Amino acid sequence: MTFCLITHVVHGYENGHYYAYSPYVKEMNVWLKQVDKVIIVAPIKLTEKNKIHLTYQHSNIEFRAVPDFNFTNAKAILRSLLLLPKLLWVIYKAMSDSNHLHLRCPGNMGLLGCIVQIFFPTKVKTAKYAGNWDGKSNQPLSYRWQRYILSNTFLTRKMQVLVYGEWPNSSRNVKPFFTATYFEQDKMPIYKRTLDSIINFLFVGTLSSGKQPLYAVQLVEKLKNLGANVSLSIYGEGPERNRIEQYIIEHQLVNSVILHGNQEQQTIKEAFQQSHFVVLPSKSEGWPKVIAEGMFWGCVPVASAVSCLPSMLGFGERGILLTMDLDQDVKTIHSLLIDAEEYQNKVSKAVNWSRLYTLDFFEAEIQKLLVS
Repeated sequence: MTFCLITHVVHGYENGHYYAYSPYVKEMNVWLKQVDKVIIVAPIKLTEKNKIHLTYQHSNIEFRAVPDFNFTNAKAILRSLLLLPKLLWVIYKAMSDSNHLHLRCPGNMGLLGCIVQIFFPTKVKTAKYAGNWDGKSNQPLSYRWQRYILSNTFLTRKMQVLVYGEWPNSSRNVKPFFTATYFEQDKMPIYKRTLDSIINFLFVGTLSSGKQPLYAVQLVEKLKNLGANVSLSIYGEGPERNRIEQYIIEHQLVNSVILHGNQEQQTIKEAFQQSHFVVLPSKSEGWPKVIAEGMFWGCVPVASAVSCLPSMLGFGERGILLTMDLDQDVKTIHSLLIDAEEYQNKVSKAVNWSRLYTLDFFEAEIQKLLVS
């Protein structure tokens, strides 16, 4: 089988191998284990592989590079419009040369892929919609277009659309799905944390306004002001770093909030194993791996109630859903810090739920999709 992958994820090339953002590549390597040849259509402009990158594990990859493009301003829009004929042709040709078409959405390349796949009604297709499928949420116009095309069974035929969460009134080709990081063999015993010493909070992700890492800092600050013995470790880089650093200094949090930057997966895993809580006050998510991974290692999740996060957290049974009212959220977390029994109850429920979604299970489900 020749597998056509259309994605907006930016790639790099080093020592005869293609690489990209680690969580994405790790998932795609599971898909690619099932196919003979891969045609990747994506931008390639990374110049140096670092800790957050991973290499594809496949011996037969044909990479068809396309320019990176966006519609963020007038100049970018004009450039993108000029590039469209070439972009559409490259995607069309790649789809023509393939047996199975796979789109990574939402994204600019995903939108073009959604349009071009209409001309291949007889080919088997899958689309992974890694964003928020909730139609009531505030999303960019291009995202709404992708949702419309993908869920329209007249325009989009022989396709299974994989989305995070279960949504009412979905079309018959929309399939609730998940993602995974760990194998069955990774199910090591959980190190039991207590609440009678320092309580460790953890934030992992891009330091961007969308992820709202500063809110995590403010949560810990207010808990500390209430007398709680708490700390926050932040892993990741991004445009918000300078703002966070300034806030830490101005509010005298140097000994309580530590910025670690980007780190390898093993380092992040060890951080999960040593933390009590994993915090994600994000404005928008798909299936946040950081929450599922934290739960896998016994962290109680503290997350905003967006996309499928309420379902992941059992609507509060196995975590805390943030209201994004700082005082109210601090009150809710603090009440858990002084209730050791309820804390351990949430830990147990979080672990039991997250360990259902292993890479073994994920691979078995992918095999079904590729033979259907």
